Amino acid sequence: MTDSSPVHVPTAAAPGETPFSRMAWGFLGYLLFVILFGAWVRITGSGAGCGDHWPLCDGQVIPREPSLERMIEYTHRVTSGLCGIFAIGFMAVAARSYGFGHRVSRAALATLLFVIVEGAIGAMLVKLELVAGDTSSARGLVVGLHLGNTLLLTGSAALMAWLAGKGRGFVRGHAPLAEGWFVAVLGGLAITAMTGAVTALGDTLFPVGSEEARSAAGNILVQLRIVHPLVAMGVAGLLVWFGSRLVKAGVQGEARKWTGRIGLLVVVQVIFGFINIGLAAPGWAQLVHLLIAQGLWVCAVIATLAARDAT
Repeated sequence: MTDSSPVHVPTAAAPGETPFSRMAWGFLGYLLFVILFGAWVRITGSGAGCGDHWPLCDGQVIPREPSLERMIEYTHRVTSGLCGIFAIGFMAVAARSYGFGHRVSRAALATLLFVIVEGAIGAMLVKLELVAGDTSSARGLVVGLHLGNTLLLTGSAALMAWLAGKGRGFVRGHAPLAEGWFVAVLGGLAITAMTGAVTALGDTLFPVGSEEARSAAGNILVQLRIVHPLVAMGVAGLLVWFGSRLVKAGVQGEARKWTGRIGLLVVVQVIFGFINIGLAAPGWAQLVHLLIAQGLWVCAVIATLAARDAT
């Protein structure tokens, strides 16, 4: 009697990555590029480059009279749209190779869903004209939520890649620490990143030390500027404690490796955070700061799952 199961990948741990996982890691890299490009749209004030039309650009599939702002926004829309196509492809391949109920397929499905939500939030920003020079508190709120969904998206994509590769032998067991600490770490990182997105928006609209910032001292985006560094330092301390406790708990293999990466990135991010503040948050520094934050989030997501490995 032959086995009709669609699962073609062995569940036992094996060294190295699979072709699917290598492509999934590449997709995560592409996602990070699109995320940084979206931040560049904000930094350059190009969010209104296509008017209030979505998904068309000024009512056109391909803009006929491209300005710099229009081409930046249009390029971001094209690269974002490709994320959806890629996510559908990964979902289809995962379902065929692993079975629809497999954890890799579930991660692929979550990735696709969060790509859809990401597009919907982007459309809302455009349709409500919460772009370019808009300084409303509503824009700050939506930008924060946008970043929150972005974290869910990159986290799901990272888990899809890890579970299909070096984490494919993962067997869920008991967490080495109380579950509340894992929730606190991921929640703290999410809040830090979301407040960072609002702060970056404020730094773009009201550059530190500028006349705009002085005249808009009562604006919520300016008043919240102090919140992010305070939250970030508190969460950095939590991450250092968390990592040390995992090491003392004796985590090995993938969990120890990803925990070590958390510690390294915490140090790098804190140092660069002070550099960013000292330089008054120029655009390039905001992009680097965002990239490190995404890397730290990915490491934390994988580490919190790998720490439960019972093998």
